[in-house]
Amino acid sequence: MDGRDGMRAADSDRAAVADRLRVALDEGRLDLHEYDERLQQAYAARTYADLEALLTDLPPATPAQRSGLAPVAGSTVSQLDPAVSRGVTARWLAEVWFPYLWVIPLVVTIWAVTSVLSQDLLYFWPAWVAGPWGAVLVVRTVSGLAAKEPQRQAVKRQRRRERKRAKRALKPDNDQSTP
Repeated sequence: MDGRDGMRAADSDRAAVADRLRVALDEGRLDLHEYDERLQQAYAARTYADLEALLTDLPPATPAQRSGLAPVAGSTVSQLDPAVSRGVTARWLAEVWFPYLWVIPLVVTIWAVTSVLSQDLLYFWPAWVAGPWGAVLVVRTVSGLAAKEPQRQAVKRQRRRERKRAKRALKPDNDQSTP
């Protein structure tokens, strides 16, 4: 036993093991159930030995350019079809901006109704709602598009769907058990 094995692991060590497990899942070396179990064990690990035990049956990570293997086909950010990518981006933009585009007309309507009822043009306070919120959304949109956030969310959404399908496939059919 190496002296390092008994040392306490840091959060960064746990995160590195979690990343390696995710790569193994993407490569098809782990199924979803085993990945989930190992991921829970990784975040519960206390020592380096606990973490290393989770990776013993996995080959070391090889950079893609040095690997002799073909890349695994699957849903990754770089592998999305450009047509699909545009749809994913449009959906993400709609999710980000829809609340703003719904609330701002509402507050402007409230301002207009109160101005009409008071028979005076009131101070345009909706600007204090629209301005800062709009600025935050512009920054979020630019940074999200630069970081390929729409594609990342699409991959997460696809993985969730696959996990749900796998869970449904494992559940026994309740309709057949009733007489």
